[in-house]
Amino acid sequence: MEHTIESLAQEHHVGGGRKEIYRVTVILTVFTLVELALGFYLMNVTNDLMRHFIKGVIIIFMLAKAFYIVGYFMHLRHEIRNLIMTIVVPLFLFVWFITAFLADGNSFKNLKNSLDRGHKERSEQPAPVKKEGEEHKME
Repeated sequence: MEHTIESLAQEHHVGGGRKEIYRVTVILTVFTLVELALGFYLMNVTNDLMRHFIKGVIIIFMLAKAFYIVGYFMHLRHEIRNLIMTIVVPLFLFVWFITAFLADGNSFKNLKNSLDRGHKERSEQPAPVKKEGEEHKME
């Protein structure tokens, strides 16, 4: 019996074959379409609480898509648990690291604005424009 490369690849595919690939593709497509629909709906929402809720739902769908992409297309789903933890735990630590640095930078910016009276954010107020003939008054 003669084996072709396609028949050997199909016999030895660990993940379950084409059905599984189609299933994961459909799941990713549905997640993407729901994200897009929520994003377009978000443009018309004015309630702050609802906006935050929709953004949270979009983030959950993005994380689910990332799980499927890593699990199936990077073949992590079929690996042993210790290898999965070796990849996932540093990822969570990296996300925490970025969040901590963003919070620290924001705290520094807020403290600098509140403690340094001469410092003002450029986006808060434009610099006053002096008119001709105005003299600088000392207070």
